[in-house]
This record gives sequence, C-alpha cells and structure tokens, in this order.
Amino acid sequence: MSFVPTPKPTSTSRRWWPLMFGYPVLAMAGVLTHRQGVSLAACALLLTVVMASSLSTRRAAPWAAWLGMLLVMAWLGSRGMAGLLLECVPIAINILLACLFGRSLRKGSSPLIARFIEAIEGPERLDMPGVATYARHLTWFWTLLTAAQALVLTVLLLCAEPGGLLRSLGVASPWPVSGEFAQSYAHVGGYVLIACAFLLENVFRRLHLRHIRHPRLHELVLGVAARWPKLVRGEDPASP
Repeated sequence: MSFVPTPKPTSTSRRWWPLMFGYPVLAMAGVLTHRQGVSLAACALLLTVVMASSLSTRRAAPWAAWLGMLLVMAWLGSRGMAGLLLECVPIAINILLACLFGRSLRKGSSPLIARFIEAIEGPERLDMPGVATYARHLTWFWTLLTAAQALVLTVLLLCAEPGGLLRSLGVASPWPVSGEFAQSYAHVGGYVLIACAFLLENVFRRLHLRHIRHPRLHELVLGVAARWPKLVRGEDPASP
C-alpha cells in the first residue's frame, strides 16, 4: 500500500510566504479603485498565507476556520464594509507583533530576538559579550515600535477626512488627517517603516557589536523567515 506523506508545515509556509508580497499590491489597488472585490481578495490572500501552515496539516478544524472567516469576509463585502475590513488588517498585524515580542519579555521567558539569534547563529552567540543584553533591548524596541504603529494606524482609521470611521458615524474628527495619506500609510507606508527599521537596526548592530562577526543581510532574512513560525510558537526550530 502506498503512503503519501503529509507536507511539513514549515516547507508549506516557505512556499506560500512569497505570496505575501501580493497583499500590499491588492490592498492598495482596492483602495485606489474602490472595488470591494479587490479589497476582499487582498484580505483572503493574507488569511490564506497566514493559515497555510495549519491548512497543510489537512485537519478539519483549520479548514473550517478558514472557510468560516472567508464567509464572514464575503458577508462584510456584501454590505459594503470590505474597505473597513482592509483598514483593520494593518492594525491587527501590528497588535499581534507587539504581543508576540512583548510576551517574550516576561520574567522567565527568553526574548524573541534571543531565540532568533540562538536558532540562526547558535546558542554560543548569546554567551558573547553584550549580545544577550542587546537581544533583550532589541525585543523591547520591536515591541514598542509595533505597539506605537498600531496606535497611529488606529488614529488614522478614526480621524481620516474623508473616509474615517468617526466621519462615517457623523462625529467630527479631533485630529483631521488626509484620507489619501491615511490609506497610503496604512497599506504601504507602515510596511516601509518596518523594513527601514529592520535595515537601520542591521547597520546599528554591526557598529555596536563590531567585535563579533554578523551574518549577511540575506542570510538573516532567510533565517528569520524559515524559523519564524516555530519560534513564535515556542517550538524547537530544529525539530521536524
């Protein structure tokens, strides 16, 4: 009897993650064209990529959750609320990241950045002078940055003129913000900020910890992408 092995979640995730770059393209297209279908496609693509690892296990529960959320998205879209759903996605992403980084800073836990260093460069790297302290400080940095960004995005969602949630409810915005700027920052600018922070931190780290050798940027990016799903779940990245 032949046996077809179940795909490993990690390999499935690697195959699907490049599709994440399609999300900002579809999201911005939905904003510019005001087409509900495009906005829904952006949200559906993001949901599928995020859940790819769970879906690859072929268990009923993840597939039921995925189909249920797609139906909720379709219901919102049928009532003209796909745009609002799209606006909430960047806020949810930043809140999730802030929680992931912040939770790892609890007493008795290993900071998330320290886990990445250990997984990519080996546990001995954390024993080098200044590395463990830097890992904790960097985890704090990402916690505060993503939390601040979630707050900024929430203010933009509420106060955009026109298109803001307050305006749609008939409430005057206390801090009027251009609707075009709010949408551009939410779907493009916020991700550019994260990318710039990542690049600048890479430069700063090489100067601050110049006494040790650092992995090349592409090695670091690939290492983080390959190990991210297991590390955020607290699993051993070397396990199958």
